[in-house]
Amino acid sequence: MDQPLKSPGQNALDDAFHAMFELSRTKPAPDLALRLDRLARLRAIVSDNEKRFEEAISADFGHRSTIETAIAETILVLGEIRHAAKHLKKWMAPQRIATALQFMPAKNRLIPQPLGVVGIISPWNYPLQLTLAPAVGAIAAGNRVMIKPSELVPRFSALLKEVIAAKFDATEMLVTDIDDDIAKAFAALPFDHLIFTGSTRIGRLVAEAAGRNLTPVTLELGGKSPAIVDRSADLSQAAERIAYAKLVNAGQTCIAPDYVLVPQSSLQDFADKVQGHMQRMFGTDPGNKDYTSIISDRHYARLQGLVADAAAKGARIMQAAAADDPAWKSKRKFPPTIVVGVTPDMTIMQEEIFGPLLPILGYQTAGEPVAYINRHDRPLALYWFGKDDAARDEVLARTVSGGVTVNDCLFHFTQINQPMGGIGASGTGAYHGQWGFNTLSKLKPVFYRSPLNRLADLYPPYGAKIARLEKLLRFMS
Repeated sequence: MDQPLKSPGQNALDDAFHAMFELSRTKPAPDLALRLDRLARLRAIVSDNEKRFEEAISADFGHRSTIETAIAETILVLGEIRHAAKHLKKWMAPQRIATALQFMPAKNRLIPQPLGVVGIISPWNYPLQLTLAPAVGAIAAGNRVMIKPSELVPRFSALLKEVIAAKFDATEMLVTDIDDDIAKAFAALPFDHLIFTGSTRIGRLVAEAAGRNLTPVTLELGGKSPAIVDRSADLSQAAERIAYAKLVNAGQTCIAPDYVLVPQSSLQDFADKVQGHMQRMFGTDPGNKDYTSIISDRHYARLQGLVADAAAKGARIMQAAAADDPAWKSKRKFPPTIVVGVTPDMTIMQEEIFGPLLPILGYQTAGEPVAYINRHDRPLALYWFGKDDAARDEVLARTVSGGVTVNDCLFHFTQINQPMGGIGASGTGAYHGQWGFNTLSKLKPVFYRSPLNRLADLYPPYGAKIARLEKLLRFMS
């Protein structure tokens, strides 16, 4: 059967990949100096073009707070680069591994090696950080990197392609076009590792395409990340921190608190406090420069649909303004929205929200939040608020999630010495700091046999000596 003809873009993609692939095999192990040089070039790209990135991202969104871009993107990427450069020599060094007594004298070493070519499919919500943070790990590990940005941020993608091409040879690091035919072909390339950040639905398709080449994948997905407000919590403090975490980037954050579980007796008080903090921090004016726009008309309409569905099924909607208010809609800014009285049949409780909508559920008994969470897919993040250490530890022990922040939200993600990754429907694999280096390296075990080693006693012909050795091995195992 004839193969379908490839577009010029797909042919160019194939050629670029194979050029990288061949060099990854003929020149597989860049030394420390070259890796540090690549990290330095990447750092220069970010620092020299910070304002251009801010402007491009804001233009793609319609409006994006420059402070949020600086804090949640630029500073985090520069921190990743600085951390990798500082520790890279140690990470690259062979690790001494203990050798079991029965194999002595001998030694074991674990030697990190580059995988080869790493592909990165990046999302639109934090396009700089979620593109270049995994690239830092890939470069530090000695790999060549190919990046496919999101089509929803075309200005950013074009700028990234321009500045990467100015500092890197196309066989070191390359940014592709964002055409639809490129997007479909990218995941099908036989990368040595593929990193995807995005929705669970698209993540399944990426994993399926990568699986045809047995390409290992790191999937950074999303889902419905819960926040539990314990009876011992400071209600106002929890409301303030959840309100902030929910409205950063207008809720377009994969680890944003998706919904809150609060004691039924405190539900309305908590909702009022959340609304008060939201209005104090972001006001009620759609012209507020601190408040970010929704990425597209389609996503804005999706959020409107979630609110309308919840209201039609009996939920109470708390908003400073209606989403169809022209003053808000014309700027594609969705009014911060609290949804009280949600039920499982509402779409807002079935899909990841990815916007400034906060459902609040009441619970009666201490075990209800854990039971509710465990009836659903394991979340990318979980947040717990309270002062009761025993209650906290019970939740930590009985739930499984990608990560947890206690008495706040989001900040486990910023811990560079901790891994970031999901589980099940919220993702697989992890990166950040040395975790990214290890994920994108082959940690190759090597056993060095000593000339004095008696392993030859295992060889045939078997006789009395093997019986004695077998007995010794059983005793030492």
